Amino acid sequence: MNKSVIYLLFLLGCFSLQSQAQVLGCTDALAMNYNPLATFNDGSCVYESKSIRPEFSVVLDNQLHETSGLVKWNHFLWTHNDDTDTNLYAIDTISGAILKTFHLNKVLNKDWEEIAQDSAYLYVGDFGNNYKGNRKDLHVLRIEKNSLLLNQPKIDTIAFNYSNQMEVEPKNSNSTDFDCEAFVVTKDSIYLFTKQWESKMTSVYSLPKTPGNYVANYKTTFDVKGLITGATFVEDKKLVVLCGYNMKLHPFVWLLYDFKTNDFFSGNKRKIKLRLPFHQIEGIATSDGLHYYLSNENFSRKPIVSSPQKLHLFHLGNFLKPYLAGQKAQK
Repeated sequence: MNKSVIYLLFLLGCFSLQSQAQVLGCTDALAMNYNPLATFNDGSCVYESKSIRPEFSVVLDNQLHETSGLVKWNHFLWTHNDDTDTNLYAIDTISGAILKTFHLNKVLNKDWEEIAQDSAYLYVGDFGNNYKGNRKDLHVLRIEKNSLLLNQPKIDTIAFNYSNQMEVEPKNSNSTDFDCEAFVVTKDSIYLFTKQWESKMTSVYSLPKTPGNYVANYKTTFDVKGLITGATFVEDKKLVVLCGYNMKLHPFVWLLYDFKTNDFFSGNKRKIKLRLPFHQIEGIATSDGLHYYLSNENFSRKPIVSSPQKLHLFHLGNFLKPYLAGQKAQK
């Protein structure tokens, strides 16, 4: 074969390979380093700092002074307290009024910190561990939704310990990296997001969502520069939003989206500050990925600070609507 023909075929082959190769980079047009030529999101997007105010805020009933988790289901918001109280409360999405109370029999509330859901169950995380960091009874309660509505709740237990917690010796209060107040439930697993008092990071652990005793497997760690206290998940949109606050009690949310499978920190990661100083934000819930309910427990350091338990509504459409619209268009 003529050498010039061989060379031409070689060049055509190289061009074909280049045209098929993915271009890594930031694919989010809202980011400061957006690359319009990028075809594969490598998680490198960087965003300008933003802060937002709530659309509205209402004071919650005194029965909810330690409201901790939050989830939206069956037209209500559902919440609970984080100490002793073994009730679940269905509250109005506008007034925050308690509409129904459901008592869970034969269970204890040592430190309920979060509530999550899938299509058939509610999950309540009794895994708060900030007192000494040495709890050996960490678990999640799984509650069948239909039985709860009939006031005959069927409850079972998912117990666990952390795969990399080698020692469970007592520590000083609020000094462990094995506290937890946030988790999400996927089609087949539970993913925990730890509240790390020392490092101010969060680590992700996974465990099955069926009853049993498990080792929570370590996945990854990300520097959130604060304490993570809640999570909400829109699985079909590849969207997780975490809430928390820094050591000065200034709350924030982290938007995690366009990630690979359930590697939540592999995609876009954007922090939004909430203009609610001295509010101990504990719960977060959404149903559409644009509007978010957040709750804070009572926090008082009189005469300097007094923030009663409240429910807030935030609109995050300015940050998430383009992404969610793109997800819808792909279907």
